[in-house]
Amino acid sequence: MKLKFLPILGVFLFSTGLQAQKLSKTKDILEPMQRANAYFKKKWPDTGKEIVTNIARPSNIWTRAVYYEGLLALHDIDRKKEYLDYAYSWGESHKWGLRGGIKTRNADNQCCGQTYLALYEMNPQKTECMHDIKASIDSMMATSKVSDWTWIDAIQMAMPVFAKLGQITKNPAYYERMHEMYKHSKEVEGGKGLYNPQDKLWWRDKDFVPPYKEPNGEDCYWSRGNGWVVAALVRVLQIIPKDAPHRQEYQTMLVDMLSALAPIQRTDGFWNASLHDPNNYGGKEATGTSLFVYGMAWGINQGIIPAKTYRPIVVKAWNALIKESVQPNGFLGYVQGTGKEPKDGQPVTVSSVPDFEDYGLGCFLLAGSEVYKMK
Repeated sequence: MKLKFLPILGVFLFSTGLQAQKLSKTKDILEPMQRANAYFKKKWPDTGKEIVTNIARPSNIWTRAVYYEGLLALHDIDRKKEYLDYAYSWGESHKWGLRGGIKTRNADNQCCGQTYLALYEMNPQKTECMHDIKASIDSMMATSKVSDWTWIDAIQMAMPVFAKLGQITKNPAYYERMHEMYKHSKEVEGGKGLYNPQDKLWWRDKDFVPPYKEPNGEDCYWSRGNGWVVAALVRVLQIIPKDAPHRQEYQTMLVDMLSALAPIQRTDGFWNASLHDPNNYGGKEATGTSLFVYGMAWGINQGIIPAKTYRPIVVKAWNALIKESVQPNGFLGYVQGTGKEPKDGQPVTVSSVPDFEDYGLGCFLLAGSEVYKMK
């Protein structure tokens, strides 16, 4: 049976049951973030060390890049020099390069550019920070191809890079190209696009466009995949000018997605890996939850969604993350490993160690940075 969601009414009815939860003092919001980050830094003192799972990969891959996005968000609210030193060390250890070189069109390889460009802005004389990532994006701009983002994770990995280059260079061509690529993913990829305007959620890639169904007959909407889109929209809206073309389109998409996510939050505060089939590898999952918290808290802070409705949802989710996901030693539980659908990286438990621990922490730090500001 097709689920019917009434976003406005559903959010109201859902949020009324959450009012009892309170948000901690700002120092108590910050402490779990510091603890989780300290755990990771202790485990990875060498920022250039290869990541070895089934194969060895350089540490400038997307998983580590997402961590550094979160680290710089942490630095925004907790101005410790050690955070910037750690980030600069990472870029320098890779000579500010990309996996696959400057000719890569793969968004995963370009994700590190978000941190490279942010560090360049803080230290503009270090032009080496932006050389390779700008060359990579410019090589794409020199062609007419706009179909590279064939999976929705790519929107988060690369779209903010285009936005930041547009801001730094004051060249609106970057804004136009990123919109063309976003629009292809949304409206063309997989046949009719990866976004379903009826459910206001995204299929992860063409493999999940109907007729593919979850075991309960619903469409497959992967939590973290939709979280990546939420994060991309937040990061792009943080960067582009208020009068930038397509800004309202991005903001409307973010608001619509958040309205669809609110009524399907679990009663314990988390979201399931499968958003419309709670029994398909159902259970607490921290990465999608963190990214949704990030989007909702940012939306509240910017006044684009009603705090009265969304604040209780954010508070309940954040409290669940810091009480159940963050362990006393800083390890993050309930992090689904890499993949593209609910069954990947399973089982997801409080003690299960994902194949990569870095991106989960990045998602958590992004969430916490906005919850801290919401306080």
